[in-house]
Amino acid sequence: MSTQRTSRAADWVRLHARNTPGRACFVTDTDSYSFAQVNSRVNRVANELRRMGVGKGDRVALFATDSHCYMETLLACMKLGAVYVPLNFRLARPELQMLLRTAEAKVLFFSERYAAMVESIDVPTLRWTVSYEKTAVADRGYDELVAAGDDVEIDTPFGDDEIMCLAFTSGTTALPKGVMHHQRMTKHLVFQCILERRLPADSFHYSPAPLYHVAGMGYVLAGVARGFPSLILPAFDPVTVLKWLRRDVLNGVFLVPTMIDMLLQQPDVRDASYDRLLSIAYGAAPMSPTLLRRAMKTFRCDFMNMFGAGTEAGLQTVLTPEDHRRALAGNEHLLGSIGKPGMGVDLRLCDDDLNEVPDGTVGEIVTRSDAVMAGYLGMPDETDRVLVDGWFRGGDMAWRDDEGYLYLSGRKKDMIIRGGENIYPIEIEQVLSELPAVQEVSVVGVPDERWGEIVRAHLVVNPGGAFDEDAVREYCRTRLAGYKIPAVFRVEETLPRNASGKVLKRTLRTR
Repeated sequence: MSTQRTSRAADWVRLHARNTPGRACFVTDTDSYSFAQVNSRVNRVANELRRMGVGKGDRVALFATDSHCYMETLLACMKLGAVYVPLNFRLARPELQMLLRTAEAKVLFFSERYAAMVESIDVPTLRWTVSYEKTAVADRGYDELVAAGDDVEIDTPFGDDEIMCLAFTSGTTALPKGVMHHQRMTKHLVFQCILERRLPADSFHYSPAPLYHVAGMGYVLAGVARGFPSLILPAFDPVTVLKWLRRDVLNGVFLVPTMIDMLLQQPDVRDASYDRLLSIAYGAAPMSPTLLRRAMKTFRCDFMNMFGAGTEAGLQTVLTPEDHRRALAGNEHLLGSIGKPGMGVDLRLCDDDLNEVPDGTVGEIVTRSDAVMAGYLGMPDETDRVLVDGWFRGGDMAWRDDEGYLYLSGRKKDMIIRGGENIYPIEIEQVLSELPAVQEVSVVGVPDERWGEIVRAHLVVNPGGAFDEDAVREYCRTRLAGYKIPAVFRVEETLPRNASGKVLKRTLRTR
């Protein structure tokens, strides 16, 4: 008796290489790679990795800026059944080493610009390093893998409950949280993206979300699954992106509010018609209604707000183009909404005991869907805290109006979202508290028109001590990723506290 083979995400590129071989899959600023070319390159990398001893379940880490080679590496891991571990390329050296050790990475792919950092790390499980460019530090070069590998399909059986990705939520806490994505989650995220983002087969889409982020991976994988090309640039640059928009070839983009603001500041942004641009999706950070109105007036296309807990629970709500048009027609309050639950999302607003709260009352967003993670690597207690009978509790707080629209009220935790990047204050507090001059420290996020939020640190200095901001910033650069370094430092006489001695961060935010 034969068992039915589960469809694999790894099959997407193979199928389009067979059905539409000449269609573009990945487009860069200088080249275009068809589905047939990409599938061939993926096969070659996968077969060479297999010769290097990489098999099903092995961890393959990526510490690199965005490129078509990065995505080919992910697809090669899918074909092998290996677990890909995308890492934030702005990590400091201690963060990188900690995450590689936690992941027990066997292979590390990296960009040449990080060669010195890679050379200095100590990871016992690491057997191979592969550079996307030429460097003496790496054991192998990526081009070498492509040239040496065989263009032969690898058909690794892979079930929907098996882990295919390990994505980290943070990098400097003693126990970083590695989010385990099973294949079911990845497939649901991609299909949900295609549907809710309204991406037809003739799309040409661009997302500047970095490929180490679930939004970056998800949008490009949606193109691979649907059979349309994705523009891949090394990093977001408003001049370059506006150039592509003015070419009138892109018909869909995803941007965080900070990037939209950067585009609107370009002097020639209003000199084009953008006739082919059908829609702009935004998300990952709060966006002011003022900025949204400016964007809608400039680009004159559909807008949609995509909100969710991407790394752990995927897309949760959508404010559709129809909702935006209603807002422009007089229902402007909708511009402050995150919309309604997305496809396949069971969403509740709950109190601390997971009892649903009535409309108009603030509660925690709790969701259940196929896009919910399998759990945190090696952290059963933390997993049990956020996953209750399949329901995910991410700590986002919201209320629902009588039409079913949801409005954010803040976050249960004090997480800061700066330009789409999640920042946990305790990480920064731990680093700053190690300074001899610092007696107490509390870090908060405060609103910012450009970044959504910025990091502000409030410090109490030891008696007789001196605070040298330049020196502290330099110290932070050795311990933290750049985006986590506070934008503002404030020296306080005391920190406000409640009766139990807890620092009142709400009071600090309003100072």
